[in-house]
Amino acid sequence: MTMLDPGTFRQALGAFASGVTIITALDPASGQPAGVTVSAFASLSLHPPLVLFCLGSTGSCVGAIERAGRCGINILADGQRDLSGRFAGPIDSRWTNQPWQKLPGGAPALPGCLVTLDCRVVRIDPGGDHLIFIAEVEGTHSGGGERPLLHHRGAYLDLPR
Repeated sequence: MTMLDPGTFRQALGAFASGVTIITALDPASGQPAGVTVSAFASLSLHPPLVLFCLGSTGSCVGAIERAGRCGINILADGQRDLSGRFAGPIDSRWTNQPWQKLPGGAPALPGCLVTLDCRVVRIDPGGDHLIFIAEVEGTHSGGGERPLLHHRGAYLDLPR
């Protein structure tokens, strides 16, 4: 059997358009917010209300989310490309001058998102070089955005108005 080249695999998966989220947590060890841009997000179950997202197993926010046992899932609106880039960039500049509000569960909610989900992590499973987080949604908070930020083939996708 021929091994699939990682670049070819990544390119193939890029054909799947996805929404863009920022997963956030308030790290109980430091009291500081943590967050990272994630497109590997999906609904899992309506009863109970479950979602899943995937993070690289050595990712910058894994420890904060594990310690907090909670997270916010901020679903980005089409006008939030800069925010997506910020939370995909260097860790030390993600929260500089970035406003946020605490969700009832404690995780940070970012302003202007379509919706923010207030979640409790219920399970973490290995998945290759990533971790699969399963979280129960305990609340939803509308942010007022109207259209989603979409990612396709390594770039943001503009939807016709």
